[in-house]
Amino acid sequence: MQIGNNFWQNSQIENLKLRMVIERLKLREKQVIAHEMAHKTVGGPYTGAVHYTYTRGPDGRYYITGGEVTIDVSPEANPEETIKKMQIVRAAALAPADPSPQDIAVAQRATALEMKARLELAKRKYQELHKENLPISERKLNIEI
Repeated sequence: MQIGNNFWQNSQIENLKLRMVIERLKLREKQVIAHEMAHKTVGGPYTGAVHYTYTRGPDGRYYITGGEVTIDVSPEANPEETIKKMQIVRAAALAPADPSPQDIAVAQRATALEMKARLELAKRKYQELHKENLPISERKLNIEI
C-alpha cells in the first residue's frame, strides 16, 4: 500500500507542477498582450502590426510569451510636425507599465530627434529675426522649449 500511496502523491505533485507552469504561461500571455497593446494604443498611426512569439505549454496549447510592435521614429517634413510626432512616439514607447530596454532606447531616440527639431526651429526663428534688421529691443523671440 505504501508504494501505491507514494505513486499517487508523486502523480499529484507532477499535476500541480504542470498546472503551475500553465498558470505562469497564462499570466505571461496577459502581460505581453497588455504591454504591446499599450504601445499600439498610444502610438496610433506611428505603430505597425503587433507580432507575437509563442511557446507550447505542457497542455499542448500555444501561449504568447513575447511580442513586438514597430514604432516609426523617422522625422517628418518639418520641425513642427517632427516635434509633435516624437512626443507621441516617446509616449508610445514608454506606455507599458514595464518598458523594456528596447522601449527605453526608442524613447531616447524620439527625445533626441525632438530636440534636434526644436533646435532647427529655433535657428529658423533666429534667422527670421535677423532678417528684419530691427533693433534688438524691438525684436520678439518666440521659441518653444
